[in-house]
Amino acid sequence: MAGYPARDWQHAAQSQVMPNGCPVKRIGIVLFNGFALPDAAAVAEIFQSANAVGETTRSSLVRYEVCLLSATGGRISSSSSALLSTETIGTRHDGDHFHALFIAGGTGVHAALRDGRLVDWLRRTSPCAEVIFPIAEGRLLLDAAGLGPTAADPRRGAPRTQVLHDGLKSRPSPEIIHPLHAALAVVESDLGAGIAHNIASGIEPLLETQFTAIVCRNASVGVSEKIRSSARWLEMNGERAIKIDDVAKVVSMSSRNFLRRFKTEMGVTPSDYLLFVRLDMCCRLLAESDLPVDKVARRCGIGSGGRLSKLFRRYLGTTPTEYRLIKRRSTASA
Repeated sequence: MAGYPARDWQHAAQSQVMPNGCPVKRIGIVLFNGFALPDAAAVAEIFQSANAVGETTRSSLVRYEVCLLSATGGRISSSSSALLSTETIGTRHDGDHFHALFIAGGTGVHAALRDGRLVDWLRRTSPCAEVIFPIAEGRLLLDAAGLGPTAADPRRGAPRTQVLHDGLKSRPSPEIIHPLHAALAVVESDLGAGIAHNIASGIEPLLETQFTAIVCRNASVGVSEKIRSSARWLEMNGERAIKIDDVAKVVSMSSRNFLRRFKTEMGVTPSDYLLFVRLDMCCRLLAESDLPVDKVARRCGIGSGGRLSKLFRRYLGTTPTEYRLIKRRSTASA
């Protein structure tokens, strides 16, 4: 798959039991048509790498079975039209217990939100998952299932699944944790810091783009719910032509108050934030796909390849084509 780990990441979804009888822990990755491929693929690659280490050293304490899941099963198309085979949610004979459950992001989440089977399954399965982690827009599916950060606490004394919106318990942080960091934290907990560090060194180029930290700032605990919602709306609609006045109306604020609050809480203006959202989208699409630069620019709301090239030179000191080549080389050597 161009631009992504050379190994076929779907191979990580095959169940294998170690001869020494070490426990197998299930890792679920929930997909839907139009999901964003890069982060989901990288999460699977981490657990595949952990299994490979165990095979090499013959001393692994655990083996991971990565399950690619969807509401209907069968072939699911990513936002870049890559097709992947999935199993239907809720069909396992051993129940729906997961050591960790990752919910993919991507523009297809809007249609997935209307899939009652998927939302109901997430609601039923959450008590059986030790960790649930939404990838980008995947948090909207958790919100729909009543598992978001604003969900009511369970009754006193009842076990609670960790929904990792703002950080792992072992690594509290005011910033949202990238899904790759969450996957690495699972590996570190099971296999130790040394193995996790070795795996991280191999996938480091995939962890983020130069704009990820800015785009993820909406998850900071210091950001109010209205500004957080407006930032998410900008992320979900970044490919469209947007007027800032329209964003202010979405959160029922005056344009003047919205501009002031957004700049104070997010550190950038709404217009700059929207630009960084679009550039982040462009970086990921360049790394993930073979789409021409002009088409990448249009899909991400930039307008033209010429404007995208100017923005890349300004913020990254390179061209989109050179950026793609650099990312390809870094992932191929991982």
